[in-house]
Amino acid sequence: MLGVSRSSIQYVKRNNDDEDTLRLELIKLAKQYGRYGYRKITELLNVAGWRVNHKRVERIWREEGLQLPKRHKKRKRLYHKDSSIIRMRPQYPNHVWAIDFVHDKLSNNRPYKMLTVVDEYTREALAVHVANKMSSADVLEALYPLIIKHGKPNYIRSDNGPEFASELFQAWLLRIGVEPIRIYPGSPWENGYNERFNGTLRGELLNSEWFTTTKQAQTAINIWIKTYNHIRPHASLKMRPPIPETTTIKLAQTKGA
Repeated sequence: MLGVSRSSIQYVKRNNDDEDTLRLELIKLAKQYGRYGYRKITELLNVAGWRVNHKRVERIWREEGLQLPKRHKKRKRLYHKDSSIIRMRPQYPNHVWAIDFVHDKLSNNRPYKMLTVVDEYTREALAVHVANKMSSADVLEALYPLIIKHGKPNYIRSDNGPEFASELFQAWLLRIGVEPIRIYPGSPWENGYNERFNGTLRGELLNSEWFTTTKQAQTAINIWIKTYNHIRPHASLKMRPPIPETTTIKLAQTKGA
């Protein structure tokens, strides 16, 4: 229509001057946060001062071969056969805490346990308490300082393990005015917020580290919790961490260093 040869009108690729710098920064973050995908890395880059969208990051991500294994499909069952609701949805901070145990082994093949506590509304990891063994009394000892620090929750969700079903634990909850939520037997997805956190803990730390003592494990987990709460973007929180006010400061300091 214009009378111009098609071969003379071609798209000319625009070279980005910051491509190499961005690539190095992306690889650096990918190494530091080995289980993060390109969307989380995009958010961290934007927080650090880059103005880049997820499509560009995804392109570089694929070019560098930084793909993660595909996740298993999530369970979608949220109701009993009689159609009764089995999960109370959190409405505000300290509405529902979720607690559960994670099991692992030390380098000498000795097993140990971790009590994980998560605020379901904010997704904040309140604590991960590590011990060789843990009874109902140990659970109470771990929860007591959390209530003093964060306030008392309205509900505590747990499974039907002996540590949580014991008379000592149930009487303590009744005495302080916290209502227990016991999930349906054999239905771990009813405690989905905590199960998701436990999977993240195992995927990002426990599967890549080998501890010789529970003290060493506790130290490493405490460091990881700070990253989880203050830096790690959460898809359910619009790619923001549970405690976002420290994110910009910390990443800016890291970039400046």
